[in-house]
Amino acid sequence: MADLAPSDREALARAFLAQAGWGDVRRRHLAGDASDRSYQRLQRGTETAVLMDAPPGRGDDPADFVAIAAHLRGLGLSPPAVLAEDLGHGFLLLEDLGDALFARLLMASEPVPAEAELYAAATNVLVHLQRSPAPAGLPDLAAQDWAEAAAFAPDWYALAATGERPDTMRFKALLAEALARHADGPRVLILRDYHAENLLWLPGRRGVARVGLLDFQLAQMGQPGYDLVSLLQDARRDVPEEMERAMMARFVAATAADPEAFAASYAVLGAQRALRILGIFARLCLVAGKPGYVALIPRVWGQLWRNLRHPALAPLAEECRALLPEPALAVLERIRAQCGRMR
Repeated sequence: MADLAPSDREALARAFLAQAGWGDVRRRHLAGDASDRSYQRLQRGTETAVLMDAPPGRGDDPADFVAIAAHLRGLGLSPPAVLAEDLGHGFLLLEDLGDALFARLLMASEPVPAEAELYAAATNVLVHLQRSPAPAGLPDLAAQDWAEAAAFAPDWYALAATGERPDTMRFKALLAEALARHADGPRVLILRDYHAENLLWLPGRRGVARVGLLDFQLAQMGQPGYDLVSLLQDARRDVPEEMERAMMARFVAATAADPEAFAASYAVLGAQRALRILGIFARLCLVAGKPGYVALIPRVWGQLWRNLRHPALAPLAEECRALLPEPALAVLERIRAQCGRMR
């Protein structure tokens, strides 16, 4: 479907809402993210709902959101209920799970509930999720595919920092080898963007249902530690290292994983994820004109090197040291100066 003018898309949204019984209601912007999706909160008297606007052909299919939401709800978890849908035009009307994002609660000087309770609840959700079979037909990438995805770091971060794209053949071979050796076992369902910005606290519910789940439409098959890395090595906030160790131990105990093998897998998955995010953040600045992500690069860089210190990643660490410059202030300013110039 060809891109529509904003006024045409607004007309489609109004028609969808009218058909769903939510015409002529108060609407206000709720959120947007690194994708082309956006969200609005709707108010009809004392009732609220959320409009997801996901323009077709932009990479995120709302049909995937509907399918994964149904699977999660069937496991007793708390994705938003889908109240109405227009998949052809990319609109969903969703249950409003409120504003108690983990990220917002954790900004308080004394979060309520406590930080440890929030992270323990989120870890418990992953254990519960992974005990059940995943839906059929989800993407299942090989180690080489995951390594190719991490090449965003040299392809975009190194390009933005140095002006040149380095040769990535050895980089990808070393990462694929580490993934195949330490993080290529039996697959589970992973939600991929499992972090404090996409989790909500729902104290009126019980057990694992107390954690509201958002932004899972790109779910796929992956390694058990992947979403735990996403939770504990958050690109947007610092998670205390003692909290990370405690939640890793909690996950290992609940899943009966071998602690040493899991630590190696966690480090490899963490390195892969951090490398990919470095490249994504640089690309969002250069191509999408979103400079705000540049400020997050130093945190991700720190997470990358914590992972690369694991002995299983010694050869990759050496290669990264050669390919990727440290994000010193001058490097970050260079990236910001190119913002939006590769549109």
